[in-house]
Formats: sequence, C-alpha cells, structure tokens
Amino acid sequence: MITTKDYVVSELIKSDDYISGEALSSKLGISRAAINSAVKALRLEGYDIESSTRKGYSLKSNPDVLSVGEMLAYLPAERLDKVIVLDETDSTNKVLKDMGSDGAPEGTIVIADCQLKGRGRLGRSFLSPHGKGIYFSYLVRPKSRIDEISTITAWTAVAISNAINNVFGVKPDIKWVNDLLINKKKICGILTELSLETESGHIDNIVIGIGINVNHDPEDFPEELRDIASSISFECKKHESRSKLASEMVKEMDKLVECWADGKEIYLNQYRENCINIGRDVACVNIHGEGNPRPGKAIGINDDFSIRIEFEDGSVENLSSGEVSVRGLYGYV
Repeated sequence: MITTKDYVVSELIKSDDYISGEALSSKLGISRAAINSAVKALRLEGYDIESSTRKGYSLKSNPDVLSVGEMLAYLPAERLDKVIVLDETDSTNKVLKDMGSDGAPEGTIVIADCQLKGRGRLGRSFLSPHGKGIYFSYLVRPKSRIDEISTITAWTAVAISNAINNVFGVKPDIKWVNDLLINKKKICGILTELSLETESGHIDNIVIGIGINVNHDPEDFPEELRDIASSISFECKKHESRSKLASEMVKEMDKLVECWADGKEIYLNQYRENCINIGRDVACVNIHGEGNPRPGKAIGINDDFSIRIEFEDGSVENLSSGEVSVRGLYGYV
C-alpha cells in the first residue's frame, strides 16, 4: 500500500527545485497538515529536507534506501501495486515461490534490503547484507514449453545489464551463463527456479532471482572472495540510488516478459556482444562438479544460448549447463 509519505518523497525526488506545500497538496489531493507530517517523518528517517516559508520544500540529500516511495519517483503507482519491498527476509525467491503457489499474478516482484539465507546457483550461498545490494525476485507465468524456457536466464542477464547501464552508464560483461562482471569482478548473479503443475506437468510459474552488489566495499566480502567479487559503485567510482536501479530492473524485466519469445534476436545479439567467454581459454566442469576440468576455447554462443567449446583434442561441443571458467577470471590461471 502506497502511503502519503511515499507520495511526498517521490515528488521531492522528482523536483529539481523547491516545491510548495500548496502545490504538493493540490497535486496529491491531501491536506497541508498531512504533508507536514510526512516531511517530519522523512526527516526522522534521514532525509535532509530544507523548508522555506516562501518556496516550500527541497530535498537536499537522502539515505540510500530501498522503498516504494523512492521507486514511485521512477515508476507509476499502478505498477508498484505488484511490488513488495522488504527490509529483511530469508530469501526473496522463497517468498515469491510461496506467493506464486498461492496464485500471485505475473509481474509480481519481491525486493529485499537484506537476505538471511540468500542462494546462488548450484546451492551456493549469496552474500546479502543490509544497505549494500538489491535482492530482487520476479514472477513469470510463461506459455512456453520447458525446452523453450531454458534461455530465460540468459535473457535476464541482458535485461539486468541494460538496467545497470541505464543508471550507471556502464555495460557489464556477461560470463556464461548468468554472471555479470565489471572490471572482471562479479557484481551480479541470477538464480531461476521453475515450478510445474503437478497433474499436467506444464509450467506453473518461474521465479527469477537477481542479486546485485551495489554499494559493497572490498572489506564487505570474505577475504577469499575479494579478488572475485566487487560492487558497481566501487568499480565505477560512482554512487546512484538503489531504488532508482531497482526501478530500472522492473522496467527491463517487464520489457523482457513483453518481448518473450518474439524478441529473441535482440537479446541473443546483445548476449553475444557482451559475453566475456568468447575467444578465451576456458575450463569446463559438468553441473555436478564431477571429473577433471576440460580445457578448451570458447568459440561462440549458439542460437539457444548454449556455448560452443573447442577442446584441446580438436572436438567441438555445445554446452547448455555446467561451469565454464575463464582464464584470468575468478582465480583461474
């Protein structure tokens, strides 16, 4: 539910100058007293709001928070009806999977400032501390076969890369299949989870989980991850609102769903353009992590987003699952 305080802070963010209490009252259809109360509450939350008898209110600075009010500055209120922003949860994917089972509509989103049990691919944990990242899950109800839906993770990598570029002006690299990197450091991971209808075996829903490191400093990561992981703001030397980035993620994921599956060529071309694996020496391990890594060279991305590997014995294979390490990344030398 969007509150008076949400509407007020969104108008203050959108305004480049002072905005009068009268103008706010008229635009939002609420009393001057309600606006004054909202401003007082926002100040207590760390918003620096300057007031002038003649000019009105001006937002000088604001804390970097994830909130419906801040996202309302970038998204229409009707879109935010299906967006839930939590301070803390075990896992946004788990929350949204439960909601999906209860009939939540496509486009429902759960965002958290912190996850206590964040998860990545292959059962790995995903570091999700307060005030640092965006932990975001999106519900899709596709009318597609299971074999057709397997590429949605790769599409998502393109969508989130676009969202980051829209806000920070930097286009992340994509490490096959779903890691986003800036300066060879991982700043985003994607976890897609599918639920089937028990009787028919058809797809009921897909929950796409996206974790982005936005404000992390090196010391926020365990020592063993500091050469592997980083954050957007640290690598770009630039700070932007997490709510603004979360809003761009909503827009790009909505666009993905709208384009599915007719827009494949657009996403495939962008994926190929930004995939850091291509032309590099790699080592491949199957999805279970069994056996010795097989060295080779990544030579292309196929139309189904699988990766084409030429191995040292001259054989060429198309891989659609597993881990493909890239020489020079993540400690692989």
